[in-house]
Formats: sequence, structure tokens, C-alpha cells
Amino acid sequence: NTTKCGISREVFPNISLEISGLDENYTPIRTYQVCQVMEPNQNNWLRTSWIEKGDAQRIFVELKFTLRDCNSLPGVVGTCKETFNLYYQETDSEVGRNIRENQYVKIDTIAADESFTQGDLGERKMKLNTEVRIIGPLSRRGFYLAFQDVGACIALVSVKVYYKKCWSIIENLATFPDTVTGSEFSSLVEVEGTCVSDAEEEADNSPKMHCSAEGEWLVPIGKCICKAGFHQKGDACEPCGRGFYKSSSQDLQCSRCPAHSYNDREGSWRCDCEDGYYRGLSDPPSVACTRPPSAPQNLVYNINQTTVSLEWSPPADTGGRNDVTYRIMCRRCSWEPEECVACGGNVGYSPQQAGLVDTYVSVVDLLAHANYTFEVEAVNGVSDLSRTQRLFAAVSIATSQATPSQVSEVIKERVQQRSIQLSWQEPEQPNGVITEYEIKYYEKDQKDRIYSTVKSRSTSATVNNLKPSTAYVFQIRAFTAAGYGTYGPRLEVTTKEEASAATIVSSEQNPVIIIAVVAVAGTIILVFMVFGFIIGRRYALAVKFPGTKTYIDPETYEDPNRAVHQFAKELDASCIKIERVIGAGEFGEVCSGRMKLPGKRDMSVAIKTLKVGYSEKQRRDFLCEASIMGQFDHPNVVHLEGVVTRGKPVMIVIEYMENCSLDAFLRKHDGQFTVIQLVGMLRGIAAGMRYLSDMGYVHRDLAARNVLVNSNLVCKVSDFGLSRVIDDDPEAVYTTTGGKIPVRWTAMEAIQYRKFTSASDVWSYGIVMWEVMSYGERPYWDMSNQDVIKAIEEGYRLPAPMDCPPGLHQLMLDCWQKDRADRPKFDQIVGILDKMIRKLVSLNPVTDTPDFTTFRSVGEWLEAIKMERYRDNFTAAGYSSLDSVARMSIEDVMSLGISLVGHQKKIMSSIQTMRAQMLHLHGTGIQV
Repeated sequence: NTTKCGISREVFPNISLEISGLDENYTPIRTYQVCQVMEPNQNNWLRTSWIEKGDAQRIFVELKFTLRDCNSLPGVVGTCKETFNLYYQETDSEVGRNIRENQYVKIDTIAADESFTQGDLGERKMKLNTEVRIIGPLSRRGFYLAFQDVGACIALVSVKVYYKKCWSIIENLATFPDTVTGSEFSSLVEVEGTCVSDAEEEADNSPKMHCSAEGEWLVPIGKCICKAGFHQKGDACEPCGRGFYKSSSQDLQCSRCPAHSYNDREGSWRCDCEDGYYRGLSDPPSVACTRPPSAPQNLVYNINQTTVSLEWSPPADTGGRNDVTYRIMCRRCSWEPEECVACGGNVGYSPQQAGLVDTYVSVVDLLAHANYTFEVEAVNGVSDLSRTQRLFAAVSIATSQATPSQVSEVIKERVQQRSIQLSWQEPEQPNGVITEYEIKYYEKDQKDRIYSTVKSRSTSATVNNLKPSTAYVFQIRAFTAAGYGTYGPRLEVTTKEEASAATIVSSEQNPVIIIAVVAVAGTIILVFMVFGFIIGRRYALAVKFPGTKTYIDPETYEDPNRAVHQFAKELDASCIKIERVIGAGEFGEVCSGRMKLPGKRDMSVAIKTLKVGYSEKQRRDFLCEASIMGQFDHPNVVHLEGVVTRGKPVMIVIEYMENCSLDAFLRKHDGQFTVIQLVGMLRGIAAGMRYLSDMGYVHRDLAARNVLVNSNLVCKVSDFGLSRVIDDDPEAVYTTTGGKIPVRWTAMEAIQYRKFTSASDVWSYGIVMWEVMSYGERPYWDMSNQDVIKAIEEGYRLPAPMDCPPGLHQLMLDCWQKDRADRPKFDQIVGILDKMIRKLVSLNPVTDTPDFTTFRSVGEWLEAIKMERYRDNFTAAGYSSLDSVARMSIEDVMSLGISLVGHQKKIMSSIQTMRAQMLHLHGTGIQV
């Protein structure tokens, strides 16, 4: 931008105002001229009018002038000059002639590159000089320019005053406005761009440009992209035409509508389906519209007493989809036509009633001598959207003789120290003549792993040879010519206590006790001797084979820096590039970035930094983790790449684990992995801990939050900086980032006596197993730490998570043995998990559907389905009866604050089964 400079006429009389001449191109020009070289002490001034600067901060002044060579002037004695001075003065408004000479700020002394002689002047041809000077930064609203002549023969031809700016442009679909350059020569002005019409900013990538001091746009960052329904054409976004669509701003071009869809408008993000065709709720707009499948073909059946097997062929038309499944509708019909009711929840389906992938199913527990109609419907992802009539294959079947139904009501008649008498009612549906009953019983603590049976031909029996003060569980089933029925509900009974006098025997009356005490004492002494011998052998072996790799505690080094540089590689800070902050640790920020070592490919790394202003102790504690990690080399232990201790910030560089901590990763992907995948994760953690244990290292803080997961779902043990050796001070407190000892993960002996060993790590590993199988749930839920400690002391252990195989839960219980000597070693744990993985049947969860009609309260029902943690949620919401629970929808369950998807599904599945059982048994009218 150029400002025309008006020259003030209030000048000294020595200045001639209207002098004509020719420039180098013989073009006529007008000049301001002065040539008082014969007179001494010249001080001639010329000033511009007031110039308003606007947004400019750096002002450019271009001067064009001519100057006569002093040597060409005859008779000049020392007073002639060949330069003049340039000044400026900042003001907020016009001030007239009130500025004194000493208030001007000198810019420069201007000299001519070329001067003219008398001969040139005679031809009236002047040699123009051009000089440019810069003023700035300016802070007032405007300024004056002034020119001082102290005895030169000079003609001022033109003065051009201007500033520079970057002109508005469109770059990456973003408009950048006219922008004035910065005040410094090297400054860059950052400018935010505005997306053009029908465009939006790319996620986390706002468009920016930088205006240089020379008025050029530099360093473009980020961009805009055309919105859904629009595509880029030049520097604008145009709508997709009719018959085309663009579903996402991430797509580059519009696409033609997929099969069986259309649109008749511009700028569409999707195409509508033709009549009779649909798009599933999870189908992307790019998928062709489809329709429901036709009916299954060739439905056949096979009946065996009260079990029916159905088989069929796939439909001739799948509707254009590959997600076809099948569902079975069962109705029980009377001998009169058109009188049929739904079969209800007592009928079982194997493998399931709906969502069948295979073309067969078995229907069990049908009533004997009854008519049934079965309908098999093929469904796909759009069946529920179709308004057309359902298509299915149907068959009517009559059942034959069946086994008896359950013995539902059992009464305890008499309870003694060693016997219990029971009675019961005949089943509601004997389906024949009952010839005998079988009573199954076992100790409650055995959980039916070891059980006994008693036969009875009547509806009562006495079970003898029981233990006093012991809880037993009883179940009864009936037998007819068709075979045994299913066991009825469990009845729990506790035998009476045995008289205390009979158990008191003094050591004086029984010398066997004295002998036993002596034998036990001798055994203990022998154990200590053997233990001492083993320790001695280990020490001797360590001396004999110094190459055996064992863990060395960095705290044993007088100089911590020596420990760091012995076990960790020092890296050049220039090889590390920090890209973004991904978290915060105890000592500073945790970042992700890249590491490029000479001669090697760059790689992703995680970087722990030490915050500014650290103390020497903080630096020592921070680098202690590197001293520990540097000793480990195992695929299931996080690998240390190196440290930066000779630069700032101080850094620990480790391998980058894309999926971060295991607990957060599992919560994010609740219910999305198979049991075999979860067991594979546990196997990796156990392998890493076996390696650490073999090295003699005790972790002390093993938890899912301290296990990291990479993109291949490989789990690696981490967080060694907080695993401190506890000294002998009885007041010392083991601390972590969470505060004191992490009670929920710590073995009892470690909490009470600070006995941290590999066995206490095994206890923690059991808690990690529970976290993994429950998808990152908090151990012991919302119990306080004191409640957890009290419960564990009283023998309480965490129950099996939902759908957890019994073998895995038993391994957890083994890890939580009170006596640490009874807990398995990590080597044994790895072997057990390997056997489970090879023998997949051991990983099948137990799916025992309870009989909901036997529960008397909502609490009993929640306990049966292992959801007792939500008891208070149901109570607070007013669900006090099973009838009210049976009417709940998925929205009602979510409103209770139950956020885990897996738990929502399990509760809703249980509620649906409850509805079916209530409808069949009580006719409540609840819609199934």
C-alpha cells in the first residue's frame, strides 16, 4: 500500500518549489530543489504533511533525488555537502508547526550513488538516485517525515511512503484475509483461516498460514475439507449431483448411489432405498439396499419322546445379504384347531432359539402327549425394518412320553447333628408312574464337586452320616419309565453342633497329643535346617557362576548416576522428537514421539520427562526406574530404549505401547474379546512375571493399570519406578501414585507385615486375572479399604466374573490362598494356562439357567446371576418385587446407572427368561 506524500509549503525560503527538468529517460519532472552551497552554516528543512499509519507497523520510505558533484561547482570552499538527512516524528494527530527540530528522530544520512556535473545540468538531464529506508515498529496513530539539507546542491524528485501486506488468498479450502506484515524483519504473523462455504475443518487440524515480513504467505498448516454431500472443485465445495452422494467429509469424491437406492436432490450424504428394499441400522451409506430373505426350505423334523430336532435348508433368496440367521417360534396347541399359546420359558433350545447360524436346532423339555407347531424364520439385518408379511417354514408335531418335571417344594422335617429328614411333594407333571426319587447332597463348600446320593420310594427320606455344624445342599429328582427328570432347586440346611463336652480331652489324659507336639516341633526345626542348606547352596552357586543374571537393586549404589549408566543406554537428545503429550506421571509429563538413531530406522517411542525445577532426590528417584528396567529383556516386560541425562529435559525412553494401560483398554472394549483372547493376555502377563521372579525381582504393585498393551494385544508388565524396597523402619509406609499400599491388589501378609515376595506378587496376579475377565472392573467394587481387609481376613474372596470359566476362577482362588506357601508359582501358572489354551473345552463358561420362580426377593435373584453389586441400585429405584423387575426394559436398566454393556445384556437376558417362566407358571399377562 502506498500513501501519497504531500509536501508542506511552509518551508524555508531557500527551497525552490517549482523547478522543471528531465530524468534519465528524458521525461519531464518537477522537483523541490535547494543549492545554497556558497553560503556557510546551511540548515534547510522540508517536512511532509501528517501521515496516518493505519494498521501498518513497518513503514518503507522510497526517495528519488539528484545531487550535484561539489567538484563541479566553481569557487566552493569547504561548505559544499553531498548528503542530506532523513528524520521522522510520531504523533497521534496533526500538530502544525509546533514540532521543534530536536523532537525529530533521525532515520539516516542519505548519500547519492551518482551525482551530476555542470554539463549534465546544462542539458537539463538529471541522474536519479533511489534510496529506501525502513521505520518501525510504530506505536502512534501517524507520523511526519522531514528532510534536512546542511549545504548540498540537491533536488528531491519524489517520496513514496508504503507498507507491505499479504493479500487475501484461498488455500486448502480456507480463506485467509489481507494481513499486514509484522513489526520485525524476521517476524511471521500467524493467521487463522476460515473454511469456504460448505467446508469444515479437518479434525484437530485447523487451517493456518504465516504472513512473512515481505508480504508472502508461508508455512501452511492444516486444511478444510468439503462437508458430507459436497466435493471439492478448485477452491470451492460444490454439491453432489442427483444420483450421487458423499457420506463423509473424509471422502474425496461423490459416489453413485448403490444398488436399489436413489436420490433426486443435490448435496446428499446418502441415498434412499427403493420400495421393498432397506438398509440396516449398522449398514454404512455405501452398502446397497437389501430386503428380507425368503422362507427356509425343506424343513424336516425328528421326535424322541419330548425332544424335537429340526433341520432345514437355507432360503432360495437371501435378500442380497450374507448375515442371514434363523429364529424358532414354538406354540403349544390344544386338540381343537386354532387354539395355540406360546411355549414359554420352560422349553429349551440347543444351541439357542434365535440368532442361529447353522440350519438345525433341538427343542427340549416339551410336555408329553401334546401338540406343537414350530415356525422357522430366516432373518437378516433388515428383517425387522420390513413392513411386508413374514415368511417362514412351519411344521406341527405331537410329543410322546416324557420324564417327570422338577420336584419344586422340599421341606426339612428334622435336623440333628449327623442326620437330616426331608419331605417333598410329587412333581406337578409326573408324566407317568414315579417309581423312586434320588436325593443328591454335598457340603456347601465343595460346590457339588464331591456329592453323594440316597434313593427313596416315597416322598420322604432321612440322610445319615453327616458332619455336625456343617452346611449341606440338597436336590431331588424323580424317576419314571421314561427316565430321570431334572434336579429341583437347591435347599441348604446346616446340621446341629456337637456337644462341646465330648470334644474336650486334656493333654494329660491323652499322651498322644504330647507326642504329636514333639513331632511337629522336630519337623519345624528340620525344615529350617533344610531351608538354610538351600540358601547356602544358592549362595555358593551364585559365587561359582557369576554370569547368572540376577536383579541388582539400584539403591545399593552409592552414586545413583553410576547405576543408571551401567544398566541404561545414554541417548543423544537430538535423536528424540516429542510429538504430543499423552499423560502425566509422578515426576512430569508422558509423551509420545519418534526416535531416530544413526544407521537405524526411526521408531515410535514413549517418553517420560522430568518436570522443570526438580530436586536432586526427584531426579534420583525418576532415573531409578530406568536403572531397574534396563536390567530386563523379555517380550512380556516393557523394553527400555535408553535415557537422556545430559540434556534437558531429562528423559526415559521406552517402547511405545499403542493401546496404553490394560484396565482402560478392557473397559473401552467391554465384551468384545473371546475367552481364548483374554486367557492369551493373562498368559503373557504370567510369562513376564515368571521372568521377573526368576531374576529375584519383586514387583510389589502388579495391577492391570500397570500392564501395557500394544497393537497386537501383547501385554507387558511395566511401572517399575514405584516398586521400592521397604527398609527396616517399622514406621515406613509403602507408597504408590495412588497413595498408600494398594489394598485391593495386595496380599494380606504384605499389608500386615510388609512381607513382599513373589508369592505376594502371585496374589496380585490373581486380582489382575479377575480384572481381565471382568473387563476392567474395580476389584471389590465400592467397598472401602478397611472393609476389603476385614472381608479377606474372614475368608471372603472375589466371585467369578460373568461368563468366567470355572477353571480360571479356581486358579484365582489358588492365588488368593491365605498361606503364601500354598499359592502356585508363576512357572506353574504359565503351565496351567498353556493347558487351558490347548484344551479349549476347559474355557467354556458355565451357563446354568436358574429357576426364577423360586426366588423370594430381588436380592436373591441378583445374587443368583452374580449381579449382587447392583442391589442398592435396584432398591433406590423402587424395584422391590420380581414382578416389577420383570416389566423392566433396557432403558430402565440403563437408568439405574449400570453402564457396562456386558452387565446390561446379562440382566436383560435374565429378565426375559424370568418373564417367560412367570407367564408359563402363573399366567400373569406379562408380554414376552
